[in-house]
Amino acid sequence: MNENRNKGVVIKMAKKVVIVGGGIAGIYVLRNLLARRDAVAEGLDLTLIKRERSGWVSTCGLPFALRGWYEIKRTEINEPKFFLDQGVDFRTETEVTKLSLEDKTVTLGTGEELRYDYLVIATGRTPSVPDAVAESELEGVYTFNNEIDAEKIEAAMGTGDAKNAFVRGRGIIGLQAAVAFATRGLNTTVLGGPPSLLPSSLDPDMGDMVKKWLEERHGIRFILERKEITAVKGEGGRVKSVVIGEGTAAKELPADVVVIARGMKPNTKLAADAGIETGERGGIVTDSAMHVKKKGGRSYLRDVFSLGDCTEVIDAITHRPRLSQLASTVVVQAKVVADNILSDINANPSLYSICEPCLSPTVAEIGGLLVGSVGVTSETAARAGIKTMSGVATKLVKARYFPGAKPLTLKLLFEAYTHKLIGAQMVGESTVAERVNELELAIRAGMTAEEMRNTERCYDPSLSLLIDVTIDAAEKAIGITPVY
Repeated sequence: MNENRNKGVVIKMAKKVVIVGGGIAGIYVLRNLLARRDAVAEGLDLTLIKRERSGWVSTCGLPFALRGWYEIKRTEINEPKFFLDQGVDFRTETEVTKLSLEDKTVTLGTGEELRYDYLVIATGRTPSVPDAVAESELEGVYTFNNEIDAEKIEAAMGTGDAKNAFVRGRGIIGLQAAVAFATRGLNTTVLGGPPSLLPSSLDPDMGDMVKKWLEERHGIRFILERKEITAVKGEGGRVKSVVIGEGTAAKELPADVVVIARGMKPNTKLAADAGIETGERGGIVTDSAMHVKKKGGRSYLRDVFSLGDCTEVIDAITHRPRLSQLASTVVVQAKVVADNILSDINANPSLYSICEPCLSPTVAEIGGLLVGSVGVTSETAARAGIKTMSGVATKLVKARYFPGAKPLTLKLLFEAYTHKLIGAQMVGESTVAERVNELELAIRAGMTAEEMRNTERCYDPSLSLLIDVTIDAAEKAIGITPVY
């Protein structure tokens, strides 16, 4: 117990919670604890430490700011003052250099030590950068991880001299950056590996639809080869071109702005240096309550938690560790961390909660096209030894005679033996986000292709079809030709 004794009187001290990291993971733990701090009789002493100068920033909104939809500043949801006014020790532009599990302290770059009763590690991710880029000191070469990166990219686009943009990465961040460049009139090239785009979310047949859209609607050029940036060349201290590949196969491409968005690694150095266990995907290992454990230890630490991009999750389909660097994953983890801190403080088991295995529902707007997925892809299933059957269908989202009747392509993946739904992918111009959420529930409920085929669905020609694309995709998966 955290207490002082004065003339025989026990004075309970506020419980100290230190959160390392101020991205959405750290912020949402803080928000959940602030909302319920009155439930702690002795009070909560909350500290959040982050490197950036900002408060709470919606990083998912940054690519749209680069397209000119709004100013970057508008993505800061709450300034630091918002949290300071609520009594939080909210430290910006502050570096943590050491975590000590034995002493229960956090050491700052200034040498100051902060004691904790509960420690939350939310150190996020770091960009994966090719060696040739990491060694370059040229202006105009950026990663895209936070609002500081966005400000630099925006400034580079606005110089008037930038004509050519080069993006390394075929994931959501890379493609959204490419759309921003193309929207601003830059000749844009994207380098990614084969065979297609968004491989963590989409099978190649679905990814090819995104590629075609971006080529035809935005004029983006794609190089999907097993090549890496091998040199960055400049003039007057600014980048002018990139070289991909080596030897006679090398290609030099003009580039006035370069963005590296080829993937994010869990930022686990502080945790690893403190002796905390990391797993096969490089993230911090936790139990379902988000407690960490020491390397070689058998039990998890009740007073140290980890969540967010630096942390591994368990996949709900393969039951293997994976990363799920999504805001939708983080908000659930943050609730669990806050629940379990309060449960421990109050010795109240009814407050305890756990994270279920992860399905990673994903949705993104990429240049006017909506992309969504949930569950596993065909490749992920195959790597896990899961045999699948699938159905793909394309259909309008409402009656053809109504304005705004746009097509949607839906792919459903089912486990071959049980016929249970294990994955869904979709590409279209509307009704994607709500379908991702619907199909996540269907996966968790263990729905089969036959059950999905025979499920009643609402109908109004101005809003939906009598026979939805979901029905057609399920029928195709089990070998039935849909009736049109």
